[in-house]
Amino acid sequence: MKRAVAHVALLRGINLGKRRLPMKDLAAMLEEAGCTDVRTYIQSGNVVYRAAPALARRVPGVLEKQIAGRYGFECPVVTRSAAEIAEIVEGNPFPEATAEPKTVHVGFLRDRPGKAQVAALDPDRSPPDAFVVKGREIYVHYPKGSARSKLTPQYFDSRLETTSTFRNWRTVLMLQEMLR
Repeated sequence: MKRAVAHVALLRGINLGKRRLPMKDLAAMLEEAGCTDVRTYIQSGNVVYRAAPALARRVPGVLEKQIAGRYGFECPVVTRSAAEIAEIVEGNPFPEATAEPKTVHVGFLRDRPGKAQVAALDPDRSPPDAFVVKGREIYVHYPKGSARSKLTPQYFDSRLETTSTFRNWRTVLMLQEMLR
């Protein structure tokens, strides 16, 4: 059996409106699936856990099925390993903006978009906001905040034909710390 390594599951759109999911229930689902060292961070669907590679690959599907069955709504789940999170932090193309960590967000994509899809994104869609797509992540800098930006998860999902879930830089750094 291969050694368990640290991962994070990032859930999209929970604890908004009627889409309620207690974090203790989320943790219990992962423990029932066989994950260990399960810990949640804030109420927006961030959970760190340890799992062997085969189990880690199944986690998104297991959680999505459990949430749909128990709570009656669909909830996309994206996962990353501790090593991937470290690479994401190291690869931030907006290091100067991290002095204001709420202005930098990372969109975690379920699937890697094709080059043509990335090239079709409009870099001038929402000035002064800027974005960079690297692999399965989108880094977005919202110098004036994200509330009025046209660079939304829905925009990226529709153009890149995948599912994303976004976290601000402060949350990304906290998850990296929890994964250590």
